[in-house]
Amino acid sequence: MEAAALELFTRIGAENVLLTLGEQGMLLLEQNGTMTHVETKTRHVADVSGAGDTVIATLTMAMVAGASVIESAALANYAGGIVCGEIGIVPVDRKMLTQTILKDMNQGGKR
Repeated sequence: MEAAALELFTRIGAENVLLTLGEQGMLLLEQNGTMTHVETKTRHVADVSGAGDTVIATLTMAMVAGASVIESAALANYAGGIVCGEIGIVPVDRKMLTQTILKDMNQGGKR
């Protein structure tokens, strides 16, 4: 996956590359060359429909709001995990996302 991220990064001249890896989380390659594995936040997978779109939308929203790419990827990972836990395509609202992150932090999850 790391080689694929580097190849994609080079070929398209991207600032950052974020690969979703399903149950293995995500791989983020940043402009400065830092590669980070973002652990999955899915607790139970009921349906993956809409998860990719949710990740893209949340990542974009967070970056536009001023979050760093790593912060945005972490937030997007939580949002994608929420969607995977539901059947069908479901929206993720701010309250649900916040509650999920706080619950994970209270259970000793990584920030």
